[in-house]
Amino acid sequence: MRRPIVRQMPGSAGQGDKMNEPGIAFELEMKVRDYEVDLQGIVNNAVYQHYLEHARHEFLISRDIDFAALHAQGKDLVVARIEIDYRSSLKSRDKFKVTLQVKKDGPLKVVFAQTVVRLPDNKVCIEARVTGICLKGGRPARLEDVLDIRRLDLQ
Repeated sequence: MRRPIVRQMPGSAGQGDKMNEPGIAFELEMKVRDYEVDLQGIVNNAVYQHYLEHARHEFLISRDIDFAALHAQGKDLVVARIEIDYRSSLKSRDKFKVTLQVKKDGPLKVVFAQTVVRLPDNKVCIEARVTGICLKGGRPARLEDVLDIRRLDLQ
């Protein structure tokens, strides 16, 4: 299986206050697999969450943030909320990229603005806003108490 193409955009995260500004912090190219398509011949709505999650995980790994090591210390990063706007559908074997911007939202939350874009025509398929929180010992914790947030280029 071919590894996905990962592009890290250094210094672009955290530019401005709005999540829809052009500074993309990270992007990951992938391809739709046959089993991700439903009877209508399009990617099932639930599969998009897998694409988003995979891109977030690859982003964190690219920033040397290790989930297993954090969990072993009693620290976890979890999703608290996901909002997805579906714009256009992907089909089997379509190539696409998931883009990601990240922003701190108060002391406990981090927000990922993510987009799935079909290639090569750059048609936006979904736009999502994923809010995550950190847990320490199973309880909500400040981001700084769980990980080195400088690695995320947050404001």
